[in-house]
Amino acid sequence: MFAVEVRDHIMIAHSLPAEVFGPAQGLHGATFVVDAAFFAEELDAHGIVVDIGLATEALGAALAPLRYRNLDAAPEFAGRFTTTEALCRHVFDSLAAAAREGKLGDGGRLRRLRVTLHESHVARAWYEAALQ
Repeated sequence: MFAVEVRDHIMIAHSLPAEVFGPAQGLHGATFVVDAAFFAEELDAHGIVVDIGLATEALGAALAPLRYRNLDAAPEFAGRFTTTEALCRHVFDSLAAAAREGKLGDGGRLRRLRVTLHESHVARAWYEAALQ
């Protein structure tokens, strides 16, 4: 399996209002480094998985609605915990839609996608699944 990975980052504010989250229950900021990995079993005729420029643009577009936002006030997250894991899935869904719409220059060869959010240099979470 071949892969190409691109990176960006976001700064958000949110709270995680449940006792299990300890001090993160209160409103706080977070800066996430975000990696998106695109997987294909075969390379195209030019020897690439996806167009890196298009992948970078798609990741930026997926993150744009989250940048510098208080996610507690975002209607798309109403009633949901905006954990790192949940945000991985949110970004994954946006990138999967871009892939299905042909916005990555992959010619339909992409098979999997993984989105990783790094909370710090010692903690990260990801969501990975097949593209259907």
